[in-house]
Amino acid sequence: MKNIRLKTQGWLFSFLPLTLISGPFLSDLSLSLISIIFLCNKEVYLNKKYFKNYFFLFFIILNLYFVASSLLSENILFSLKSSFFYFRFYIFAIAVWYILDKNEIWLKRFFNILKISFIILLIDGFIQYFFGKNIIGLELQPGPRVSSFFGDELILGSYLSRLLPVLFGLLIYFYKGNKVKLYIFSSFFLIFADVLTFLSGERTAFFIINLSSILIIFLINNFRNFRLATYFISILIIILSTNIIPTSKSRIIDQTIDQIGLNNNGKKYLISPEYERIYKTGYEIFKENKIFGAGPNMFRIKCKNFELIDKNNYQCTTHPHSVYLQILSETGILGLIIFVNIFLGICFLTFKHFIFKIFKKQNYIQDDLTVCLIVSVFISTFPFIPSGNFFNNYISIIYFLPVGILLWKMNSKNN
Repeated sequence: MKNIRLKTQGWLFSFLPLTLISGPFLSDLSLSLISIIFLCNKEVYLNKKYFKNYFFLFFIILNLYFVASSLLSENILFSLKSSFFYFRFYIFAIAVWYILDKNEIWLKRFFNILKISFIILLIDGFIQYFFGKNIIGLELQPGPRVSSFFGDELILGSYLSRLLPVLFGLLIYFYKGNKVKLYIFSSFFLIFADVLTFLSGERTAFFIINLSSILIIFLINNFRNFRLATYFISILIIILSTNIIPTSKSRIIDQTIDQIGLNNNGKKYLISPEYERIYKTGYEIFKENKIFGAGPNMFRIKCKNFELIDKNNYQCTTHPHSVYLQILSETGILGLIIFVNIFLGICFLTFKHFIFKIFKKQNYIQDDLTVCLIVSVFISTFPFIPSGNFFNNYISIIYFLPVGILLWKMNSKNN
């Protein structure tokens, strides 16, 4: 019975990269089943480390606070749908820690399926870009923007940029004894993921993939020159493509310049006038509910009042397109204080590792996989970029997926 439970959890975890491509239903179902099986396993309660740790305590407090904020909202049931079951994501992360503790073979299987997922997306994405359709007939999105199997859900770049640090870390972890294999696979994934993210037209994803690349180059213990070389090649290909195929830079460069107002003498914007109106709306919602916020996922309801009053200054959407502004407007100043501690903790780890490397000529974080996983969490919590809905199932899975591996790695004896 124990083996059946572990195998079920292991395979569900291993196939997550593919189920994420299929959409939110299968990936969320897989995550939920992993969490339920974990909680129903009496064995895990005998080992206190899975529950007696700062990670579990922190997210229990955060989840309870989310529920309390929902109970104080104007639409309790609607808000509770997002907050009450949010615990499944951090239980999933702990369950991944447990799965890998029991047998590291599941990490190897996850790695192989992640490689397959990237190969499929990269090949299919370039086919769609050059031929106008992907292998199943999904057309290139207006822009032009590459979306591959995601169709009109323009999240290809997000998938590639957020999971690339995890893939690179696993490539180093499993292939460090075979440098030829490491260089061949890593060159393919790193260069083509960088370029395809640019072609996807997702500006946030393009910023994220550049940020993670720079952080890895500075923080990684080995293969720094190799990552620097692949990053340089990627930038060179992107520059050449913007000259050979001018439409490839239309959204990332031209549209960005237009939206922030650099092409005229009028008002300048930090991102775009649309985002500025959304951010103003979020701030006004916060001002009405400073302590506990409007309630998780309540932005989409509360923002309608402001848009009706003044469409020129306020805009209503499903979420504020900023994790920190969403936490502020929906859970108040207390929620933001709790959440900011996540980012500060990651900053502390990365800064301490960097200081050790520069001044002490030694590594604070010994393993490159751990470095890449920390970078993956860092880019997910980075505050100064637009983002998806924090309470969205799909994006939360991507947030917590590297966390589970990181918990296992940071608690392993050799780290």
